[in-house]
Amino acid sequence: MASNWTHLVRFISEEDGQTHLGQVDSSKYPDVGLSILNGEKVQVKVVEGSVFDGKLLSPVGMDNVPIIRCLGLNYMDHAKEANMPIPDVPVLFIKPRTAVNGPHPAKINIPKFVQDGTSDYESELSFVLSKSGRDIPESEATDYVLGFTCSNDVSARTQQFKNSQWSFSKGLDGSCPLGPVLVSPSAIGDAHNLRIKGIHNGSVVQDSNTREMIFSVAKTIAFLSQGTTLEKGTVIMTGTGPGIGAMRNPKIVLNDGDDMRVEIEKIGTLVNKVYYE
Repeated sequence: MASNWTHLVRFISEEDGQTHLGQVDSSKYPDVGLSILNGEKVQVKVVEGSVFDGKLLSPVGMDNVPIIRCLGLNYMDHAKEANMPIPDVPVLFIKPRTAVNGPHPAKINIPKFVQDGTSDYESELSFVLSKSGRDIPESEATDYVLGFTCSNDVSARTQQFKNSQWSFSKGLDGSCPLGPVLVSPSAIGDAHNLRIKGIHNGSVVQDSNTREMIFSVAKTIAFLSQGTTLEKGTVIMTGTGPGIGAMRNPKIVLNDGDDMRVEIEKIGTLVNKVYYE
């Protein structure tokens, strides 16, 4: 892959029907997710230099993601909302790589056994590791970041509250939509000063900033890599801000046909419709 990319997408081109990685001109397409949703033809320059139009996919494919590492309760304002103490160490859980999902036209599939009125959203900033490492010093941690993207930690709350371990309730197939674009650290700048919003059926339900993170990107990588090899391609979800459906009054649920979006400054909008299997 070319080393000078800044806004990377993965897509199936209309021209040859094949999957490609390519660079999007962010000045021409400032929000790829909304451009695709609005039916625009988004031109992408693949690494070989050709230009294609096509169907947008997750910026990293399931086959290239060994695991998804996740943080819970990592926003100060969310901890206050939940009336929970600020954690001394990261609250951790995992999603399997089968949870990887893409942006529109991909949908959030809700399996039958969790169609119980408690399916929920969590708008999050995620990043992908560019190389493997173990016992990574905090001072070197950001050298391991390939890029940043929007994500949604789709959660089945009834199942979550049945168990002290969250991996099952948050690890269902397709429960980790990613996209629409992977943005390089150089183009993001300060990853801890980005406005992040969750938008449900056109209404803003989450509105925070990554400065509210309790554990920074560097601290998270350093902590997770203690005695543990973090593999190249690992996706790390950094937690969500206040406003999740389960904490609202009245509660908000992801229902069949709903429009759920995650919008992050300098990245764009991850758009998904909800589909009840």
